[in-house]
Amino acid sequence: MRRGIRVLALASVLAAVGVASGAVPSYPDVVPGNALNFPADEGAHPPFRTEWWYVTGWLKTAAGAPLGFQVTFFRTRPDVDAANPSAFAARELVIAHAALSDPAAPRAKHAERIARAVFGLARAAVGRTDVTLGDWQLVSSGALFATRVKADDFAFELTLRRRGPVLLNGQGGFSRKGPAETSASWYYSIPGLAVTGALTRNGRPEPVTGEAWLDHEWSSAYLDPESVGWDWLGLNLDDGGALMAFRIRDAKGQARWAGGSLRSPDGRVLILEPGEVDFVAGRTWRSPHTGIRWPVEWRVRARSLEFGLRPLLDDQESDSRLTTGAVYWEGAVTAMGPAGRLGRGYLELTGYGEPLKLR
Repeated sequence: MRRGIRVLALASVLAAVGVASGAVPSYPDVVPGNALNFPADEGAHPPFRTEWWYVTGWLKTAAGAPLGFQVTFFRTRPDVDAANPSAFAARELVIAHAALSDPAAPRAKHAERIARAVFGLARAAVGRTDVTLGDWQLVSSGALFATRVKADDFAFELTLRRRGPVLLNGQGGFSRKGPAETSASWYYSIPGLAVTGALTRNGRPEPVTGEAWLDHEWSSAYLDPESVGWDWLGLNLDDGGALMAFRIRDAKGQARWAGGSLRSPDGRVLILEPGEVDFVAGRTWRSPHTGIRWPVEWRVRARSLEFGLRPLLDDQESDSRLTTGAVYWEGAVTAMGPAGRLGRGYLELTGYGEPLKLR
């Protein structure tokens, strides 16, 4: 019944989009040369088509059990005429995803929501991070972020404390996503967030601690027509450094573009060019839910840093077709080098079932 309610809710949102008529809005391009301004750019950028705040991390219970968590808020500006007088017109949508990965369970738990940014149902504030969808929230206050999620079978309330500066990806935050400069996003990360809070499973709350990663990205033209998806990695390294690496794939599974940022423990940042990043797929896992075959183990090279990736568990697939229309794999991974563990983080894989469409 809950699934049916969500389908009806999504249908009503899409209907509100579909009945809109008139001029399609214009979306600004992401162009190099503009400096990001903090903390203002931690807030929403309503003129752009697509934007997301993405938090992932590893948690530890009081008993020492490892868990992975993810919460993402999306803001999207549909092709709706801004002159439409209806108060119900979906000029802006807010979507939220959350997940909890437990190696003692057969699969990760997932939840998703979607609403129009009207009547107080949802909002993405300008000027600082403050994204809300019902009783789900991600909000910043000085050096702290706080996030709250209440799903049917899990919930968490976490505080995330900054321990280092913002990591600007690409050239001052201008991050290319393809051979053409027009395929780009504004993109920064905040690695190494110290996590404290409470997790509720099976109706029982328990304290947790951990380490997290926050990404914030916005764009109007993320993927070009030849690109079908991406492989993305955010790692908090055990030596205090951080690595973000990605590749954009074409329909043949080859790298169309790649890049990344590698920050050393002393704060120096290396911007990785396409030829300095390699993702080589290893063991695959076939989803019994969608039939998609996901590469869940990898060899990754970022300049001279080479390592393998191992998932916390194989079934970390997210089926978000009710909200974003996509199926993706997003999971907690451990980076292993010749001498042992190098770090922990999250891996995201998109476009393996069907080409990813960002509208």
